[in-house]
Amino acid sequence: MRHSSLGPLTPEGALRIKHIRKMIERANIPPTKVDENLILGTWNIRHFGAQPRSADAKRLIAEIINCYDVIALTEVKDDLSDLRDVLDVLGPYWHAVYSDYDADGAGNLERIAYVYDKRMVVFTGLAAEASPPRIKDGDDYVAQAPDWWRSPYMVSFRAGNFDFVMLAVHIRYSGGVRARAAKIGQLADWVERRRNAPSQQDKDFVLVGDFNIPSRRSSAFKALTKHSLQAPRGMIGQGTNLREDKSYDQIVHSPTREGRFTDKGGVIRFYETTHEEVFEGLSLHEFTHQLSDHLPLWIEVDSWIEGEQLDAVIRGAD
Repeated sequence: MRHSSLGPLTPEGALRIKHIRKMIERANIPPTKVDENLILGTWNIRHFGAQPRSADAKRLIAEIINCYDVIALTEVKDDLSDLRDVLDVLGPYWHAVYSDYDADGAGNLERIAYVYDKRMVVFTGLAAEASPPRIKDGDDYVAQAPDWWRSPYMVSFRAGNFDFVMLAVHIRYSGGVRARAAKIGQLADWVERRRNAPSQQDKDFVLVGDFNIPSRRSSAFKALTKHSLQAPRGMIGQGTNLREDKSYDQIVHSPTREGRFTDKGGVIRFYETTHEEVFEGLSLHEFTHQLSDHLPLWIEVDSWIEGEQLDAVIRGAD
């Protein structure tokens, strides 16, 4: 365990780390090798930065993030102190890039943050919010629907011969499934237009985050996958709340190469039967403000496909 500003590790904290490592091992996440494969993920960490978290909770969050090469965090709040503490535990190879926050009720002071291991991926320069299309109205341009409340945030990375864009969202829960489905469908339209644009460099999109989709049978999930986006097999049927009976969080992708996504994926569970295995004496509500009320999702990606470099040379000769 790396020394950090969180202070000395207690025996109770060490037991918690051993427990969470056991749960991580049970997730069967494949090991990664530079330029061969990646573990990508998403996690809604409840009110991350708004609710007081113990040093032990921050260490457990760091243990979980350490399983990934790139992970998108949603519900990160305006105060980044907790995120900085977690990065301090992770060490100097770990970086973060994050969006700004909106101070109104719709934005809820939320950011989206990408935490990544720079030994495994290279940040290639794109970090931007996805903006709704605009139409000309007289001498001016006016934004069309949708208003996503919290703007989707995208970042570009490279590993091996895999250049990709991760786009993370936190879709508004209120308004009902039909309203969510409309916003999600408009986001799927946006992704399809962007990935097919002639000037778009990275055609592989990985769309992640908290979509507040109740199930994969709902109209909201059908709206998400109406074009090229698809769910890896490892995520199909997987619940992402603590009871695992709702599919609020999703990872979907639009691969440009068959076999790019290995169909291995799942969630990391925090405990076997009760949350008191991790934090004894806390209520479940209190526990969710130490770790979360959402489970972290992961998928494996093949970042090197044999022959792709040869194809690039051939295209360059045309």
